[in-house]
Amino acid sequence: MTLKEAIEARHSVRAYKEQPLTEETVKVLVDKITELNQEGRLHMQLVLNEPKAFQGTIAKYGKFRNANNYIVMAGKKTDDLDERVGYYGEQLVLLAQTLGLNTCWVGLSYSKVPGTYELGEDEKIACYIAIGYGETQGVSHKIKTVEQVSNASDITPSWFKKGVEAALLAPTAVNQQKFSFEHVGVKNNRHQIRAKKGFSMIGYTKMDLGIARYHFEIGAGTDNFEWV
Repeated sequence: MTLKEAIEARHSVRAYKEQPLTEETVKVLVDKITELNQEGRLHMQLVLNEPKAFQGTIAKYGKFRNANNYIVMAGKKTDDLDERVGYYGEQLVLLAQTLGLNTCWVGLSYSKVPGTYELGEDEKIACYIAIGYGETQGVSHKIKTVEQVSNASDITPSWFKKGVEAALLAPTAVNQQKFSFEHVGVKNNRHQIRAKKGFSMIGYTKMDLGIARYHFEIGAGTDNFEWV
């Protein structure tokens, strides 16, 4: 499965089979987490066979079942932490999809279980990502149109529209899709793209933007543009 195929196949899943992750799958995930932690200046941690995080009073609100594996998304407290968590965390989500796993971003409905993670000085947990073999592959949700979230037109490159279409398949908090992409122009023979977050009373717009930006890169191709 390619990353573009993973984007189309991925849906949030909250109910999982009582099936442990294979040793090979765990190794692939841990190696990628190590790589992305360094690249993204994060402290993401894979927790296996731990059922308590999604069994508490708050967690039950999320209606999770057999969510015994998850990734703790943590890093130093900075203004751009949430966006980096979204950008690099979605790389793990799509990798998991290519490995035959299912996932779900979890912003609130989880419990922090002491002893299952480590936090350094000035670090905090931004969210969790549940991961495992889903009972189903999830379902799609209504999404906005390309025109609602971008300035794509007959004169913008075709890859720009493909990038926006990929971004529209990105998971966002309660499917809010509070982001936009603008083709600014061309400078030094490089197309200039601007990504913006919108306003939301729910929050998580920075994290959503990071996720959507990664999807846009896959759909558009990073050789075609640069972010401004």
